[in-house]
Order: sequence, then structure tokens, then C-alpha cells
Amino acid sequence: MDATVMDERDDDVVVLVDRTNSVLGVAPKLDAHRDGRLHRAVSVVLFDREGRVLLQQRATGKYHSGGLWSNTCCGHPRPGETATEAAHRRLNHELGIEDCALTPVSEFVYYADVDGGLVEHELDQVVIGYWTGQPKPDPHEVSATRWVEPEVLFADLAGRPRDYTAWTWQVVSHACSHRKSLE
Repeated sequence: MDATVMDERDDDVVVLVDRTNSVLGVAPKLDAHRDGRLHRAVSVVLFDREGRVLLQQRATGKYHSGGLWSNTCCGHPRPGETATEAAHRRLNHELGIEDCALTPVSEFVYYADVDGGLVEHELDQVVIGYWTGQPKPDPHEVSATRWVEPEVLFADLAGRPRDYTAWTWQVVSHACSHRKSLE
């Protein structure tokens, strides 16, 4: 079978969990987002040496939150895949970033209505790393990228929350509170 076809099919499944991260099963991704079932997610935040955060603007064609700014990248671990493995896969797929050391730092559960009859109910595993370079975004995933100082980001989130995904504030807050662990 073609590897691209296999990847697309595997990305259509999420791992259902309870609040302690114990696996309950798997479900089609869209079904889990329609029904609000708790499932695993991974969110990546990359910092540069100046402490700035790499943000992405989600492509307008995404199945939810299109056109909104968000953390560096995110996705769902596949069955049997660790959060770090999923983070590397999504970094490469969304931004063309192949070589970046990553460190899992925290996890949290959140619930958010993301419109269109979809909700995010995720046990989100936050992974951080340092990286410098020029991303090569996949235009089906990412419309734009930018580096921003955390203070500027948090001020913008407070003033224009509708420009950002529902999870951005929590993800970046967790990442920033653990950034020192990389040094």
C-alpha cells in the first residue's frame, strides 16, 4: 500500500483515554470531535535562542480553526505512538522541520467548542524544543509562520483571543513555564 494512503488513514484515528491517560480504545477523529470524547493530542512549542515562540497560522482549509494562529504545531498520536514521536511527525509534515530535539514537559485536559458542530476534548501532551531555521510550511496545513516574544503573544491573546485557536494560551503557558528545563 502507498505510504501516503496509509498515513492519511492512520491520521483519521485518535486514541481515546480517560483523565489518567489510560487507553480506552480508538475512534475515527471526526467522530471523537463531534461527540466530544476525550482523546490524546500533542502540542509542540518551539523556541529560538532569544526565547521567542514559533507560531503558525492554520490553513483556511483545515477541518476546524482554519485561519487562526496557534502554537508551532499539533496533532494526535497514533495508536502505539508516543507524544514525542507524534510531535516529530507533525513538525515534519506541517513545517518541514526534520531535526529538532524535543522534550515532553506537561499535559492537561481541556474542552472547547471549535464551531461547526466540533469540540476539542483532549488530554494534550505539551512538547517543547529549541530550533532556529526557516520553516517550509505545507500550504494545506499552514498559511503563515512568525516568531514572537511570549509577552507580546500573551498581550495579543488577551486583546484578540478570536485570532487564536482555543488551546493556544494554555499550550504556550505550559511551554513557557517549562522552558528553563531545556537550558
